[in-house]
Amino acid sequence: MSAAECEQPGSGWGILEDLPGDPMIWVLIFSELAAFGLFLGAFVVARAIHPALFAEGQAALDSSLAGLNTIVLVTSGWAAARATGSARAGEKRASRRWLLIAMTLGGFFIAIKLAEYAGEIGRGIGLETSTFFTLYFLLTGFHLLHVGLGIVILAVVCRRAETVGVETGAAFWHMVDLVWIVMFPILYLVR
Repeated sequence: MSAAECEQPGSGWGILEDLPGDPMIWVLIFSELAAFGLFLGAFVVARAIHPALFAEGQAALDSSLAGLNTIVLVTSGWAAARATGSARAGEKRASRRWLLIAMTLGGFFIAIKLAEYAGEIGRGIGLETSTFFTLYFLLTGFHLLHVGLGIVILAVVCRRAETVGVETGAAFWHMVDLVWIVMFPILYLVR
């Protein structure tokens, strides 16, 4: 089934056909949200079992860098939403410009996260330091991979800047935003 067929009413996608973008992206988004949910659930359960260890681990994190990254990623999501609006209005040039801004901010997110990792590793903190840091690096690393993948998806849809493609890329990018908005307080702030 082609993407054009998926866009037509009654194509068999049910509630997914009413969502923006290609319905298949929503299958991916829901599966990724389930995976992140399981990871975060494991983190919350482990924190309940070892509260002192997790409090010590959280105290070693740089919440200011993570807060900056939150602002960067949310702003990037706003740019992706603007790209979608421009694509819907037939303004391909503006859509591409907004997508480039979203991708650039995504690159800043990666750079900031890598700087945060470098600081942690420089202090002797690694994947095997404690259960907290094992889960922290797995969660944030998995998310970082999704940011990279999101940049690639946005770059692919930027070429043509067609409405369905931009909506599809933006939907994935907003999932990446949503996951970080949930992860940030759980990993860095909630004690």
